[in-house]
Amino acid sequence: MSLEGRLSINLATTRGSWGFAEAVEGCLRHGITAIAPWRDQVEAIGLKEAARIVEANGLRVTGLCRGGMFPAQDAAGRQANIDDNRRAIDEAKALNADCLVLVVGGLPGSSKDMPEARRQVAEGLAAILPHARSVGMPLAIEPLHPMYAADRACVNTLSQALDLCVELGEGIGVAIDVYHVWWDPELATQIARAGQMGAILAHHICDWLVPTRDLLLDRGMMGDGVIDLPAIRRMIEEAGFHGPQEVEIFSRDDWWKRPGDEVLATCVERFNTAC
Repeated sequence: MSLEGRLSINLATTRGSWGFAEAVEGCLRHGITAIAPWRDQVEAIGLKEAARIVEANGLRVTGLCRGGMFPAQDAAGRQANIDDNRRAIDEAKALNADCLVLVVGGLPGSSKDMPEARRQVAEGLAAILPHARSVGMPLAIEPLHPMYAADRACVNTLSQALDLCVELGEGIGVAIDVYHVWWDPELATQIARAGQMGAILAHHICDWLVPTRDLLLDRGMMGDGVIDLPAIRRMIEEAGFHGPQEVEIFSRDDWWKRPGDEVLATCVERFNTAC
């Protein structure tokens, strides 16, 4: 069965072996025609060349990673972050991405004021949303597991992310990454809510290993951990999202040490058998 329209590879998954161009060539060898690059990977090859490669190969870009990181210790820092997000929107547009994925940021500096960090996130989102709307680039808030609340994202549940979408209005939705939300007792309710809002912009997959050796860089290949991937997929599809499932694996001590072709072959096999 063709993988077109069904499977995307977030290029973090092959970061250990390949840059942007090599990853595209590898995906095409394995019948994969959708990707999600990171901004540093695009910068390394140049935005113009990355866009050319995407267009020349008829690729779908399911998301650009990432914008966000809004909180800062002072007004100048917050403005610099807003400016960088506007550049990220333009980069996503140049790649014709489905969305710009946002990891919103955590506590700035030595702050312990979580409500203030969340206020800065809402303020930053509101500041960039008019530009995103003007160029037609959807923004996808990605709630991250609570273990990242301090340093990476103070939006930690799908409910929180959807509340922001309601507050901010048109042009903003969510990226649902199973690694971050699988544990949530409200997951089914909130996925259904997201579907009713038309807010699901991306669906990221991997697995949660037990034990986990590193909370950031030890994501599992689908089927190697404890996440009920088929159940979450059913929830998301019943909510109306039928876009590609995007494999996003950070694996410093395992998958990043393997040849890229082995990684992709395993992604395809597990997508077909475990997802």
